[in-house]
Amino acid sequence: MKSRTRARSLALQVLYEIDLTQHPPADVLRQRLEENPLSDDLAEFSRQIVFGVLPLIQELDHVIAKYAPEWPVDQLAAIDRNILRISAWEFAVQRETPVKVAINEAVELAKLFGSDSTPRFVNGVLGSLVAHQNEITQRLQSFSQD
Repeated sequence: MKSRTRARSLALQVLYEIDLTQHPPADVLRQRLEENPLSDDLAEFSRQIVFGVLPLIQELDHVIAKYAPEWPVDQLAAIDRNILRISAWEFAVQRETPVKVAINEAVELAKLFGSDSTPRFVNGVLGSLVAHQNEITQRLQSFSQD
């Protein structure tokens, strides 16, 4: 697994656990990093994802629901929901990862952690989101600056 994919994988595991258990984010991240050590820069990348996504969860879910309404966010598998949140955050808020890379990485995570249908599903939803990237970026960035 590529190094940044490993960092995203760790962030996904953290967000998944928080989503299901409401454990304290810093504790979950610390524990995952103890179990799966990463270099300082990759650990920082994981931290950026986790603490970039967490304060925007409601808005990320709203965006996913708005532009992919056939898939109610609250009915998605927790792993699918968090893969979509990470990717949307990467291409709409962080904006350092090219859109195609963010989607490809999300599909890779879907292959690793999701069901057989998850990669195709994630690709389809993210395709819908990318079609509205500018609107999503404006909405999410206004919330991330509050």
